[in-house]
Amino acid sequence: MDIFSLFALCGGLAFFLYGMTTMSKSLEKMAGGRLERLLKKMTSNPIKGLLLGAGITIAIQSSSAVTVMLVGMVNSGVMDLGQTIGVIMGSNVGTTLTAWILALTGIESESFLLNLMKPENFSPLFALVGILLIMASKRQRRRDVGRILIGFAILMAGMDMMKNAVSPLADLPGFSDLLTAFNNPILGVLVGAVFTAVIQSSAASVGILQALALTGSLSYGMAIPIIMGQNIGTCVTALISSIGVSRGAKRVSVIHVSFNVIGTTAGLLLFYGGDLIFHFGFMDYAIGAGGIALCHTIFNIFTTILLLPFSRQLEALARKAVKEEDKSMEFAFLDPLLLRTPGAAVSECVSMTNDMAALAQECILASLKQLHTYSAEGEGKILDGESKLDLYEDRLSGYLVQISQHGLSMEDIHTVSRLLHAINDFERIGDHALNIQESARELKEKGITFSASAAAELKVLQDALEEALHLAVSSFQADDPVSARAVEPLEETIDQLTDEIRARHVHRLQNGECTIQLGFVLNDLLTNLERVSDHCSNIAVCVIEEREDRSDRHAYLHDMKEATEFSATLKQDMNKYKLP
Repeated sequence: MDIFSLFALCGGLAFFLYGMTTMSKSLEKMAGGRLERLLKKMTSNPIKGLLLGAGITIAIQSSSAVTVMLVGMVNSGVMDLGQTIGVIMGSNVGTTLTAWILALTGIESESFLLNLMKPENFSPLFALVGILLIMASKRQRRRDVGRILIGFAILMAGMDMMKNAVSPLADLPGFSDLLTAFNNPILGVLVGAVFTAVIQSSAASVGILQALALTGSLSYGMAIPIIMGQNIGTCVTALISSIGVSRGAKRVSVIHVSFNVIGTTAGLLLFYGGDLIFHFGFMDYAIGAGGIALCHTIFNIFTTILLLPFSRQLEALARKAVKEEDKSMEFAFLDPLLLRTPGAAVSECVSMTNDMAALAQECILASLKQLHTYSAEGEGKILDGESKLDLYEDRLSGYLVQISQHGLSMEDIHTVSRLLHAINDFERIGDHALNIQESARELKEKGITFSASAAAELKVLQDALEEALHLAVSSFQADDPVSARAVEPLEETIDQLTDEIRARHVHRLQNGECTIQLGFVLNDLLTNLERVSDHCSNIAVCVIEEREDRSDRHAYLHDMKEATEFSATLKQDMNKYKLP
């Protein structure tokens, strides 16, 4: 083996890592926020979490991505620490699939079908199909599939380069003597851990080990401790991701490390203890790529079965290692770690924007209540809610801009656009709630009240606004364009009611039935209520635009108001909300 073989080994490793990253990122992109939603829903017990963790890791081919996602979600308060344990164990099992795929490179047969199973034989076809999808397809999803195929082909090309680079080692004098040092299990564990930590990919380190195994110079006794060490080395990604996060999120890393360290220690003791008693005959046998995949799988399944019953003890250990809980990060859901999995980040922003929508609705309803039964407690609730809405808008808008700079699926791109439009409307609704509260306080402090006729008219207007607000918020939260279409006729109804109430107020002024002072308050209230209905209309249109891919808002509103269905619904709403 010369210097050029070393260059080829480094290049093969680079190809392997790049292919793995490309494939993993494209798979995550296609999955969007579904993975994050699954994690939240299906981690009620360790068994479900175990199956889910294995499934997600198989789907995106990256246990590191799953771990980083978990750290971000615990840091955001979306998941509890106990929910992550089963997922971590499952991701260790799921990552063994990569080793089995790589093991197919060791197939030797004259059979056409068996040779077709070798990745190095079919991956060029994957590359061709992938590049055709990327170049020829206009649909984002198909281009993502193309990138997955290209990533897999690059990964296998890197594996082939590494295999060819290390093949001369079999004839290198002293190489066998060097490998015998790995018969020391402690040294083997350290080598596997350090190398995996450096390249931050257990799949790549297993791949290199399989490439070395193809030289025929590696025995089971040498390979098994290295495989165990690789599981410890992969924890470095979780440790890095836990820097600068809450203590609760740091505990996820502690669980990941303790799970692998305890599993490796138990595996070493049981395996080598059994060897001392039973003298395993296969220890000196040459191991192949399939043998490494088998040992990797058996070890991870063994560790999972061993420690799954002790999930609560692992959680207690993590809480003891990281004692204090950090409560300072109220809006920690905007964790930068989630940007590594943009689909999960978008899903979290959807969840928190839905919370923002509910808060805006609560503020308006509370301010309208103040008009009838004023209280200092109600005022404090509105002021606090409006401040939170300002903070939501500031944090969410900045975070969504950051997400937009990462690779997103078309569905997530539309979702980000919907959120960016809507959060401003929710924040403005909070401002109008504050203005209505100011009008209520003015009425209270000056000891003035509306006339019975004006109060009855306002009650009708408030009822119409509450329905419009409920429809806008519920359609936004459910992403339901059908119910969103019912908002615009109500908005038009509120506009007409407002004009009629203003006209009636002028008539009362002329007849001396109302004062100028009350008129100013009433005008401010009507303006704010009308503006809230305008924001409800904007929110509803955002929902419809996302689902129907309508980009021209004014043209859409014009078309809607010209439709027969709109006129019929408007007539129904006008009949429902008649002024007394």
